[in-house]
Amino acid sequence: MIRVFSVFAVCVLLAARAFATEPSTSGEELFASNCLACHDGGAPKAPHVVMLQVMSPESVLDAMTAGVMKAQSAHLSEAGKLAIAEFLGGRPVSDTPLAVTNFCPSDLPRNTSEHSVVSWGMGDTNPRSVPGNVSGISLANATSLSLQWAYAFPGATRARSQPTVHQGVVYTGTQTGAVYAIDLNTGCTHWVYQASAEVRSSVSIYAGGKEGELTLYFGDFNGNVYALDGRTGEPLWVKNVDDHPDVTITGSPKLHGETLYVPMSSREWATAADPSYPCCTFRGGVAAFDRQSGAIRWKNYVVGETPSATGKTNARGTPVLAPSGAPVWNSPTIDEARGVLYVGTGEAYSSPAHGASDAVVAFDLETGKRRWVHQALAGDAWNMSCNLAQPDNCPSEDGPDFDIGASTILHRDDSGRERLLVGQKSGHVFALDPDAEGKLLWKTAVGRGGFYGGVHWGMAVDPERDVLYAPIADTDINDRFKGTRKPGLFALDVKTGEILWESPVALACDEGAAPGCDPGLSAAVTATQGVVFSGALDGTLRAHDSSSGEVIWEYNTARTYDSVSGVEGYGGALESDGAVLIDGSLLINSGYLWGGRFPGNVLLHFKAGQ
Repeated sequence: MIRVFSVFAVCVLLAARAFATEPSTSGEELFASNCLACHDGGAPKAPHVVMLQVMSPESVLDAMTAGVMKAQSAHLSEAGKLAIAEFLGGRPVSDTPLAVTNFCPSDLPRNTSEHSVVSWGMGDTNPRSVPGNVSGISLANATSLSLQWAYAFPGATRARSQPTVHQGVVYTGTQTGAVYAIDLNTGCTHWVYQASAEVRSSVSIYAGGKEGELTLYFGDFNGNVYALDGRTGEPLWVKNVDDHPDVTITGSPKLHGETLYVPMSSREWATAADPSYPCCTFRGGVAAFDRQSGAIRWKNYVVGETPSATGKTNARGTPVLAPSGAPVWNSPTIDEARGVLYVGTGEAYSSPAHGASDAVVAFDLETGKRRWVHQALAGDAWNMSCNLAQPDNCPSEDGPDFDIGASTILHRDDSGRERLLVGQKSGHVFALDPDAEGKLLWKTAVGRGGFYGGVHWGMAVDPERDVLYAPIADTDINDRFKGTRKPGLFALDVKTGEILWESPVALACDEGAAPGCDPGLSAAVTATQGVVFSGALDGTLRAHDSSSGEVIWEYNTARTYDSVSGVEGYGGALESDGAVLIDGSLLINSGYLWGGRFPGNVLLHFKAGQ
């Protein structure tokens, strides 16, 4: 069970409506009549329905039958409890956890390819650009990509941990906390490791050292950091990144030398929906771990001040604390020459909004000292309470929630000038001077922005042409954002910010028949020689000609699959992770159940013809 629910009641059911049996209704109807009044902000200590949807149906059912909500759920029949659990979890409850059945034969030879894709951003500087000799994919053969296999993850309704690949083995995390080592060629399973909570981050790989050492690093939803033996999946060490009860790890840890840099995000934006919760105390930051021992070398926060009582209370009389928030949910960018790392931050959680929210922050690599802060948007404070009928804990600013969620990109142009390239959920893309404490060099409005972006998860840069590729979501989830929606892929001149071309995307599903259907590009993009790959919320994977934006190949991933893992497979939204390219193969996860988006549970492997 997710740790936050050990404090809060899982479901404050309306006991006054007790009845021995209920009519034959769906889980959605039972939840609406028995639970929604509390989980839509009506009851203290009841988490919002958004948070319930990240739990497994088994966890929900356990809480209602034997856990903290046993008494409050007693009036429901067993069938009613089961229906509610399955509605919230997005899948049937399983008495016996589903498991893959396709383990590799012991004598299967390992691939001897010298190529690896070992981090979220494809390197220290997060270019999300794969050299042609590594990708094996180009403008000449991208149109020949064809599906080789689909690997379905048991018990999952979303797949968002970007794969990494080393010597023919694919490593990826899952919603259930299972981390898989999968053979690239056949899709068979080498091993499975079970973490304590969902693994959203990409796996970072250390390969080398003594006797061919192979170590994997990743974080989970409960804020745990793991080091595994890459050959066997055995744990080497497990540490927690921070003692805040709502800390979580969404951004991928970045390994550089002997240090693992881990970004700190949180769930407190949702916890604040509880009107009796003193909002807020979390501070985003970065922790540096010794990669071999797991010892913390340093830890520092984006918000330098410790949150304290402001002297104000919300409408329920609960104290308001500040400053808070500014979570870091992107993978750090390493600037070895200057001895710093860069991260983007999110909104403040309480008022007044801190000066390091919606900002780029530079930390010293060795000491963790903050070198400088460039705030892109002041006065952005928001939490889940702002979406409720009675927004008791909503800060006076009330958003707009325009995080810098995508990793920054450090790029050296053809003249030797370096720039830090940044994309924001506001729809803005800009460049900072790393030699002048983040001085703004240029800023371009590309989209209108929104809850899912603007730029949401990641841009890519073409190192040969000094061109930046920015995916824009511009969804219609929240109508508060005015202006023309521009979902699509954009190319910008790295030196000036000028828009070179735009490639609008069309809807690939029936908007009326498919809840949450949206063409926006929320997922990170990936570039290689002459090609940029984008993923859309409607499930469409596209290859664009990098010189014009023209779509030269596309594949709708939102469909069912015959899975090689022995589990039923289905694809959905491409929401966060981008394509991984290696030796002519393209790997991408499909599926994201959130806010009506299409659920899915598959890792897809495509191969280009030679």
